[in-house]
Amino acid sequence: MMAAAYSGPPKLTLARAFTEWRVDVPMLVLILALAVGYLVSARRVRQAGGQWGTGRGFAFVVLGLGCLTIATMAWPGAYQGVLFYARATQTVLLVLVSPLFLAMGKPLTLFIEAYPGAGRRVQRAVRSRAAKIVTFPAITTLALIAVPMSMYFTSWYTAYFSSGTVRELTYLILLVPGYVFFWTLLRVDPVPKEYPYGVGMWIAAAEVVGDAFFGIAVIADQTVIGAAHYHAAGYPYGPSLATAQVIGGGIIWILGDFVGLPFLAVQLIQMMRADKREAEQIDAELDARDAARAARAARAAAKPATSAAAGPPVADTASVDTAAVEPILTEPADPGPADPGPADPGPADPGPADPGPADAGPADPGPADADRPWWESDPRLTNRFRQA
Repeated sequence: MMAAAYSGPPKLTLARAFTEWRVDVPMLVLILALAVGYLVSARRVRQAGGQWGTGRGFAFVVLGLGCLTIATMAWPGAYQGVLFYARATQTVLLVLVSPLFLAMGKPLTLFIEAYPGAGRRVQRAVRSRAAKIVTFPAITTLALIAVPMSMYFTSWYTAYFSSGTVRELTYLILLVPGYVFFWTLLRVDPVPKEYPYGVGMWIAAAEVVGDAFFGIAVIADQTVIGAAHYHAAGYPYGPSLATAQVIGGGIIWILGDFVGLPFLAVQLIQMMRADKREAEQIDAELDARDAARAARAARAAAKPATSAAAGPPVADTASVDTAAVEPILTEPADPGPADPGPADPGPADPGPADPGPADAGPADPGPADADRPWWESDPRLTNRFRQA
């Protein structure tokens, strides 16, 4: 009797998971518009002499928009009104999977390169103070977890089924926090503020914990979420409503955490690239330091040879002769042996003008420093361990 009264999609099987589709016209129009806009912009960049890799287009169009299509029109979209775990799968695809690949496609960079005039306005908006506040990591992570949880544990969950407008808006509302989260942490596009990759690792860990908390909260809920709607739908083939909710909570927990793996992999790749750039910078600085040291050594070696070829300096001889004659002309004939006068400091006082050959100055580290490893003199490393 229940099967006879049921009017929804047929029993979900493995084969129907690939063949059962439901066309969502507003989402189809949006997906096609985004795909065409991305491809046209990439072609515009290439025609202007720029380069745009096919991997970025594959990530945005095939993976990002493809996951959005599956979430809204494949089996999660077709069975979301009768099976709780279909709705849970759709939520993970909309919040995490699709936004990750959309962000990897670098749409902001593509827009800035394809349309420079409008791109400059986009860059100013991205660098604004308001954008920095909204994209603060704690805020984006909280929104990523709070938005879907608010939907599941309020009347928003059932309003989604009764209004097509609410449904389409819900798709967009779930996409936005995920895209902002991955956009600001991947840093492949211009971002309001570049946080260290260590912060990204902590935020990713917080997201994993948040997904686990969300999934466990759904599993542990003693009431059936959306019970009135699912009873009215009367899906007669699958598990009970309570079992479907436990399966859905597990999908949110496990699949949500599993999505964090490619994100962490991308974060690791970005960190390796940043370390490589820093190593290249250090190598260039070390090469410049060695070249400057060699130039100083060459100048120091050239000075004695020049002095020996020119002979004794005339200015020094004249200075000595004048110093010897002046006391005879200006002082009494017999000043006495006990009063040498202030003009004769004596041979023991060389004066401050002659620092001696041992004082080479701080600019010349000497040959001993040339044999020291670079990390012993690089301030970026030595300052880390210097005590106040």
